[in-house]
Parts: sequence; C-alpha cells; structure tokens
Amino acid sequence: MASRVTSTTFVGRAAELAELRAGLTEAAQGRPAIAFIAGESGLGKTRLVAELERLAREDGMRVIGGDCVELGESELPYAPIVGALRPLARSGHEAFAALTDPARAALAQILPGLGAAETRTDDEATAQARLFDGLLELLELLARDDGLLLTIEDLHWADRSTRAFLVYLASSLCRERVLVVTTYRPDELHRRHPLRPLLAELERDARARRVELRPLTRAELGEQLADILGAAPRPDLLDRLFSRSEGNPLFAEELLAAGLDGRGALPPTLRDALMLRIERLSPDAQELLRVIAAGRRLDHQILSAACDFDPRGPAREAVAAQLVVADEEGFYSFRHALLREVVVDDLLPGERASLHLALARALEERAASLPNGGGAYLATGIAHHYLESGDQPAALAASVRAGAAAESVHANGEAAALYSRALQLWDRVPNAEELTGLDHVELLRNAAWTNDREHEPARAESYLRAAIAELGDSDPVRTAQLLELTARQQFNQGRSAAAAETRREALALLPEGPSGTRATLLAGMAKELMLESRLHETLEVADEAIEVARAAGDQVSELRALDAKGVVLFGMARYEEGEAALREAMQRSQQNDIFYFLSTHVNMADALAGAGRLADARKIAAEGLELAAARGTPRRWLMLLCAELAFEAGEWDVAEAALPSPGRPAQGTTFINDALRRIELALGRGDHDTARTLLDAAEDVAADTREPQWIGPLGALRAELERRAGDLEAAVAAIDNALDRLDFCSQDVARMARVAASGVRVHADAAVRARDLGEDPELAIMMAEGLLARVEACAEGERPVERAFLTLAHAELARARDEDDPELWAAAVSAWQALGRPYRAAQAQRRRAEALLAGGNREGAAVAAAEALAAASAVGATWLASEIEGFALRARLRLDADEPSPPSAPTATEDGEDPFGLTPREKQVLALLAAGRTNREIGAALYMAEKTASVHVSRILSKLDVRSRTEAAAVAHRVGLV
Repeated sequence: MASRVTSTTFVGRAAELAELRAGLTEAAQGRPAIAFIAGESGLGKTRLVAELERLAREDGMRVIGGDCVELGESELPYAPIVGALRPLARSGHEAFAALTDPARAALAQILPGLGAAETRTDDEATAQARLFDGLLELLELLARDDGLLLTIEDLHWADRSTRAFLVYLASSLCRERVLVVTTYRPDELHRRHPLRPLLAELERDARARRVELRPLTRAELGEQLADILGAAPRPDLLDRLFSRSEGNPLFAEELLAAGLDGRGALPPTLRDALMLRIERLSPDAQELLRVIAAGRRLDHQILSAACDFDPRGPAREAVAAQLVVADEEGFYSFRHALLREVVVDDLLPGERASLHLALARALEERAASLPNGGGAYLATGIAHHYLESGDQPAALAASVRAGAAAESVHANGEAAALYSRALQLWDRVPNAEELTGLDHVELLRNAAWTNDREHEPARAESYLRAAIAELGDSDPVRTAQLLELTARQQFNQGRSAAAAETRREALALLPEGPSGTRATLLAGMAKELMLESRLHETLEVADEAIEVARAAGDQVSELRALDAKGVVLFGMARYEEGEAALREAMQRSQQNDIFYFLSTHVNMADALAGAGRLADARKIAAEGLELAAARGTPRRWLMLLCAELAFEAGEWDVAEAALPSPGRPAQGTTFINDALRRIELALGRGDHDTARTLLDAAEDVAADTREPQWIGPLGALRAELERRAGDLEAAVAAIDNALDRLDFCSQDVARMARVAASGVRVHADAAVRARDLGEDPELAIMMAEGLLARVEACAEGERPVERAFLTLAHAELARARDEDDPELWAAAVSAWQALGRPYRAAQAQRRRAEALLAGGNREGAAVAAAEALAAASAVGATWLASEIEGFALRARLRLDADEPSPPSAPTATEDGEDPFGLTPREKQVLALLAAGRTNREIGAALYMAEKTASVHVSRILSKLDVRSRTEAAAVAHRVGLV
C-alpha cells in the first residue's frame, strides 16, 4: 500500500503550465492579464496553481492568493481578496505604508488595522469604486519590483463583490506587472449561475487566458501512480484504475489511499472511496472533520469552542491522514473541497444544526472581543451559521447586523441578500422589531437601498412600494421620503414621467414650510429635468429648491440645485449667469469636502465647451481629474470628458490615452458615454466595423432614455455611419428618430443643431444621388431646407457652436441645390477654426475643395485639398485623409506643388469601354449599386449570394478608388459607366 496519498511528481500539465508561465513572463514585462483555469473537481486545478506559484517565487515574483467560500445563499464579501491580503497586512508589509491616504482609508474598511476607515457617506454610489481603486493601487505597489501573482480559487463560489472586482480589474489593469489566476468548476455553472455572463465577457478579452484541464491519459496516470507506489503499477492495476477513475487524478489517488490495489471491488463512486478513508479515523477525529466541514476554515480557538474535546490530537491525526491541511495563519481546512462535501453530505439534520449553532456562538463570542464586531466577514459567517442551525430569531438579528456590516464595506449585493433573508424571517419571529432594532418598513428601505446600489432599480422599487403600502397614512413625512427614493428608481428605469409624478405626490404629503425632505425632492426633480434639457422647468424648480434648502440648512441639496441651474442657464445662452452659478457650486462643494463638486467640474467643463470655450473647458476637466486622483475618487466620467474635449481639439492620441481601459464594467449612461468616445475615434479613423458594433450596443442601452446628451450624438453618429456606407435611407431614419425623440420634451438646441445639420448633409447626398440617377432631387432639397430652418432656430442669439453648425448646413443646402459654393464652405472652415476644432474644419475644407473644382478652379481646389489633407493627417483622421486623397486622384489634382500635372480624368469611350477595368459582371453590379440597391437586393437581382455581391462591391470600390457606395455611384454616372 502507498505510504502517501498525493503524487510528488507534476504530471500531464506541461502545455497548460507553459501557457500560464507565458502569462507570468508577460506580466513581469508590464502586460497584465487574467487567466481562468477550468476543470471538474479532482482534475488538478489547485495542483497546477501550486506549481505556477512555485515557478513565480523562483522568478522572484510576489505570490498571494485566496479562496472563494461557499456559504449556501450567504456570501462573505471580498472573501478571496481579504484572504490574500490579510497576511501581508498583519505583517506590516511596506506596500501598505506607501499607499495614498484615500487608498488607505478605503482599504481599512476590509482590512482592519490599516488605520481609520473612510466615513464619507456623501456619495455611496462610488464608494465601492473607491475601494477598488485602493485595491488596484495596492496591487500595483506589491507588483512594483518583480511582479505579482494573485490567485483566486473556486471562482464558482465567488461573492458578488469579488466578481465586481474582477470586472474592474479586467478593465483597469493597464501596465501593472500583475497576473491574476482564477480556477472554477464548469460543472458547477448552472444556466442562471451569476458567473456565466461574467466569464463570457472576461474570457473574450484579448489579454485573458483560458486553460481547460482534461483527464490524464493512461500513460500520465501510470506516471502519477508510479510516484505514489514507488514503482511502476502493474498493467492490470493501471488498466483498472484508469477505467474507473477515467483519468481523474484525485479519484485515482483516493482509490489507492482506500487500500484498493486492484484485488478487491472498487467503490461505486469517488465519494465512497473518500468515505472509506474518513471512517478509518478515530471518533474524535471524525467529529473534528464534521466541525471543519461546517465551518470550512477554522483556527484552533474556534475549534476548541465548538468541540467537546481537546482538538489538538484529532487535528494531528486528520493532518497525518492527509485529509486536512493547516495554513501559515493557523487555520485548518480540508485538503480538497470534495472531501468536505462528502462529510457535509453524511451529516444528519440534527448533527448539522448542532454544529452550526456551536460555530455561531463561538464566532459571536469572538466578534464581541473585536473592534466593530470583527467586520462584515465575521458578521456574515455568524448569520449563516445561525440560519443553518435553525435558530430563526438569532438568524434574523444576525442577518440584519451582517447586512449593515456588508453595507459598511460597500458590498451592497451581499447586503441586499442578507436583508432579503431577514425579510423572509421577519414574520416567523414574534419580537422581530425588538431583536433587530428597526421596524419592518426600515428593513424594506434598507433592502431597496442596497438593490439600488447594485443597479437593480425595479427590485428596489418593489421593496419601496411595499414599505409605502405598509405605512399607509400613518407617517406622511416618512412616506414622502420613501416616494423620493421611488422616484429615483423610476428615473433610473427610464420612466421619467412617472418619477416626476411620484415626486409631486411626495411634495403634496409634506407639511408647509421648508424641510430637508422637501429640499431633497426639489433638488432631485431639478437634476432630472436638467438631464432632459427641460430648461425653463428646471430653472423654476431649481430656484425653489435653493430657497427651501437654504432655509432648511441642507447644503447638499442647495448645491445640487445650484449645479442644475447653472447648466440650464448655459443652455439658455445666459453664459455669465450659468458660469457664476456653477463656479459657486464647485467652490463651495470643494471647501466643504462635499463629493458633488467633481460632478460640477464635469458639468462646468461640458457647458463651457458647448459655449465655444474649448480651452477653458479642458482646463476645468483637467483640474477635476487631478482633484479626483488626489481624493481617491472614481474618475471615469472626468476621463471620458477629457477624451471628448481632446477629440474636439484635434488631439486624438491624447483622447485615446485619456480613455479608461477597454472593457465593460460600466452600466447605463456610463457605458453610453464610454461608447460614444470610442465611436467618434473609430469613425474618424475609418474603423466602421468597430463603430457599428459600439453604436448597436450603445443604442440598445439608450433605447428608453430621454436625455438629449445621448440621443443627439447617437443619432448624428449613426447617420454619418450609414451615409458613408451609402445607405441614405437608414441615415435619414436615424436623423428623423433622433429629432423626434429630442422634440418630445427637450429644449436642447445644441444637440438639435448637430442632428439637424447632419440631416442637411444626408439629404444633400440624396439630392446629388438623385441627379446622378436622372431622378427628381426636389424632395431631398425640400427636406434639407426644412432641417436648415431648424438649425437657424437653434442658432439664434450668441451661440457660437450652433452657428458653426449653421454655416455647415448652409453650405450643404447649396450642394443639395447643385449650387455648391466654396465661399459658404470657407465660412464653415473659419467658424470651426475659430472654435479650435480642426477635424470639423478639415471636413469643411475638403468640401470646399470639391466646390472649387466644380466651379472650374483647379488650382484653388488643389490648394484647399492639400490644406484639408494636412489638417486631417495632423489629427489622425485616416478616413478623411483617404477621402481627400481619393478625390484628388480622381480629379487629377496636384496636392504637392512639385508633382507633375497628371492626365485628365478618365471617361468611358464611345464603344462603352471603361478606363477602370471593370468586368461585365461588375458593371451589372455597379448599375444596381448606383440605383441605390443593397447587397441583398443586388444578389437577388443577379442570382448570387449576398456575400458574393458584397465581394463584387468591394472590388468595384477598389477599382474606382472610392471609399463609399455613394461616391461609386457618382463616379459611374459622371464618367458614363451607367
């Protein structure tokens, strides 16, 4: 019989280890990644990780790791993260001393002993992000010298907060020398398992590595058994074990450990084989295993409190039998999760309840001796054990305490689950209010609040509705407060009309006179109206909110309302008043350490850019970004704003560098904002496939929004993408849809001007196409005229950006009328140059070159085209540069004064031959393309597959040296090909 259980030889995982070793090498070179090791229980995930850790230590890398913990429906917040960092924190690692103050305060919430935890409650929505920023800062410090390997095992049991942190890491790791390695069991991921969508998202990342473990081959199993037995196994034993274990190394090891050397009958399952080993232990050792199975990971003190005997001897026996291991911190746990599962499954109901009750009391006793009761980790464990013990009163009280503790570390998903459990227990416990220290309405409110923080507005609203119904008419002020929270959930679901009605209902319940609740309601209403650009309504409500807030002494509501007022004053072109209001809100918030001032930086910079003051806007945004970094506050919106303003200023490399790392940790409007910045860059560089993918995703998220800041840009960018593809009908539909949605309730003239001006351009293309086809262009011209009138209305007064769009619209209308005027385009160039927006100026300059050529001024056209090309190249607008070069080539213009004059433009000969080398089939396709047919329609007409039609179209565009279907049609008509 073998003298040991586990093989000391690392068998059969060379390729998998090489893949992970490559990840280590890249991480050490500043290319971080996340690796996912997938494999069923017993296939060697932990062994592979251990081997990788050994190699990492040999390379000088720091290695830390933690395990996810299964507690049924309970979850321990940040369990593997705390497990990985706690030993370093206890030893006083130098990285903790190097943390910034904001990072230290954030991390102190989950790692007591680092100092005072942050106590800010002004912006709970970003508190978890502050914690994640602190964790990332710590990982970077730990990895600074030789790199860092962070391992997280059993990801299928990961808590919500750990999953959220992984998403954050995937999008935030940039140049840190970090490799994160996780393990999970695919067989544990049922259809609705929360890890499934996360893995689907993260494993698609280019930096992600997925390693899937397979069973051992017969030869590999023989190598494993030879190491255990000390000699090569007999062929019959190897055959039998390979057949029974199916190459699972753990199963093979346990079969040998159970004394099965091939002479007796094999246990029917791996669990039976494991139980054979457990039953060989003494009664006390078996009881010890039961306690550890219930507690998962316990130290000597807790074991002593939960057992009726001295656990030292039985613990030594279990360790010697290689069933239990003791870690460096003195905690006992099972060598393999499957061993624990076998013991748990073997427990009788009464045994299970008694064990959990003993553990709950032991942990509660420890919590009483620790500051803050030991924190969320310990509180959640106590609640779990009381629930499993069947002590419902104790479970209720412990669940409420654990929910509050989870909230304190911003583990809102775990808190929501704990409050939900408490609500289920409430009616079963006679003195629930006395035990918990709160009433049922407050518990419902807590559940709603934490679900709101988890971006579950519909569920949060259902809890709030239940609380409101329970209150009835007994407490109007409290009902109004709950209605205010309900309105927030409705607005977050895109139901702004319902939110406004709910706020009015809440206001009607309040007694006359100023109060904090009234101020909060009015400020919230002002912000929501501001986001929908309902300017006059916002101004009226904001003024009332400011007055009430000042009387009630509610400075936060006052500054929120003042911020909303400043934004709408800018929207009314009352720039001086708007700037004064926003600067007051910004300065007072900063002076009083109210988080809201960073939001005002965003609004101030955006408003200044909309007023034509791009340089001032960039200064404010940069200042906000610097303050956010110093304060340890999430900076995503400020980063996106800096990227947006840099794009407008023509500094595209700066814009791209300012963007957060790719990924999709963002939700809702944050995702839309992120996508818009990337869409603009993709369109500018001609990456139309990326632009379309992002547009589709952003439009899905924005489907129900009523905010012009998303509706307008998405509509204009969709129209431009479809216009370039030659699908003018889709472009017109995008313009019409955006304007319809903007007209519904908005007074946002800035976005209306942009969309309407884009619409004039689309209809100008339609008019040109109609003339090329010999059709009547009057409808397109009439539509362009109508949209021009809209731009004129938007540009009334001192509105420099709107007036720049108006110059574009005038020039495009002239093009639609076949009166293309270089002077109108020159006015547009000057308008955009005056605003410091070179890309838009270059687009107008390109059109000016075309207008000059149409008027017979070839030299002027060449000069204008050269200037447009230089401007486009300077900003990195590869699409526009390509368009200009194609135009110059077709027109035979000299973009370089030293170039010889090219020959005149080619035309079709009298006998129908063309100078482009088109095949007869390509000419048939071109005729249909010029008629405005789609690839599908071309394929149907010519009896070819849509994909084949697409290939023909691509070849035609290449031969004609054009970039769009519209230009191909124009060239075909002008040179007589159709």
